[in-house]
Amino acid sequence: MPPIIYREEDANLQDLEGRTCAIIGFGNQGKAQALNLQESGVDLIIGLHAQSKSRAVAKKLGFEVLTTAQAARRADVMLLALSDPKIPAIFNHDIAPWLTPGKTLIFAHGFAIHYQTIRPDPQINVVMVAPKGPGDLLRRQFVQGKGIPALLALHEDPSKTSKKIALAWAKGIGSTRAAVFETTFAEETETDLFGEQAILCGGLSALIYAAFETLVDHGYQPEIAYFEVLDELKLTVDLIHRVGISGMRSAISQTAKYGDLTVGPKIIDASVKKRMRGALERIRSGKFAKEWIEEEKRGLKNYHLLLAQGEKHPLEEVGKSVRRIVHYPEKSTL
Repeated sequence: MPPIIYREEDANLQDLEGRTCAIIGFGNQGKAQALNLQESGVDLIIGLHAQSKSRAVAKKLGFEVLTTAQAARRADVMLLALSDPKIPAIFNHDIAPWLTPGKTLIFAHGFAIHYQTIRPDPQINVVMVAPKGPGDLLRRQFVQGKGIPALLALHEDPSKTSKKIALAWAKGIGSTRAAVFETTFAEETETDLFGEQAILCGGLSALIYAAFETLVDHGYQPEIAYFEVLDELKLTVDLIHRVGISGMRSAISQTAKYGDLTVGPKIIDASVKKRMRGALERIRSGKFAKEWIEEEKRGLKNYHLLLAQGEKHPLEEVGKSVRRIVHYPEKSTL
């Protein structure tokens, strides 16, 4: 069955006219979406807690800044641009009391709804518009007249206007310039978590560390190892992003291709795929979500310990040294 895809002609910003729109949170994603919506002509307020350091930033950029509760009271449509662990307390204390029939909640990730860390009243529209990339990329593409794809899902639609509102929001942030794919909260949440754990963050960082350690343990210079297993990775990923894996193979040497085809499957073998299935099952069953929620309740002690251990890995020090020496044409905005 082909995917359901929406583009510019399927969305109308007028579906947001006459509605007070708000973004709760002003981090990487909230700030980018706010600026894009602002430049698309959408009237917007920002909701932040009274001590938030982002209040001054948002005000300087021309936004009306209110407390979270004030914004929730005024808003007809609001995006919760908050981290998953923070959503329950803020939602229950500052947002839920002001939700009345006809209002629309937008999520950029389905975790809170799919795992029921919050339970909005069924009389509230609940939708998802999830850009497939970080806020700085969303903003950069928008400024260039482009967009990044997004996923759209409906959870509750009592007003029968939810899809129009979600598409208008997607258009306002620039995602209909690329493509908006229809999905479900469950599919977005489970595939997003799996991608982060198996490939994009967990699998990739573990693979890089293991390859770096293998070379250094066998006497190769750490700087040379860094170039081979991390620095050059960007070139390969850029090729794959543009032309796919087969396209990447057409751009590398025959020696590299042969090594790719014969050695790669021996490293990432059936045992890895079996463990990936295990990781996916933990996500689908809710075990990972339960573990993460409990970790947050305990004060994130193990989380911070693991982060600190990663920061002390020899590869990180080598990387800092290399980046001071090498003059790269592009610097990350992160």
